[in-house]
Amino acid sequence: MECLEDAMVEMAREATEPTEADIMGLCQDMFSKMATYLTGEPTATSEDCKLLENMNKLTSLKSLEMKDIAVNINRTLKDLNQKYATLQPYLDQITLTEEQVAVLGQPAYRLDAYTKKPEAKYKKLERG
Repeated sequence: MECLEDAMVEMAREATEPTEADIMGLCQDMFSKMATYLTGEPTATSEDCKLLENMNKLTSLKSLEMKDIAVNINRTLKDLNQKYATLQPYLDQITLTEEQVAVLGQPAYRLDAYTKKPEAKYKKLERG
């Protein structure tokens, strides 16, 4: 069993010890990939900054549009309030007239009901 373990240790050593050429190739590959990464990183950061700049510009434009809309709504609301204030005396007159008509209507309804009674009695006598 000891012999088998020695053989496995020897194989493991052989497998983990690369040649100098392999080390150079791996180093060159690593440096090449690092260079690609490091070159791409500023480009990606620059693209992110451009995207943020465009988003800020669009947000600013949208804010200006919303401000204009708010100003127009405010102006329209003030105009409507002024028109309502101008109409208020007329609306008050209409309300007062409506109340007076309701008050005057009550006796008229009672008078109408009172006049229908004699008329009904007369028709009853006429048929009778």
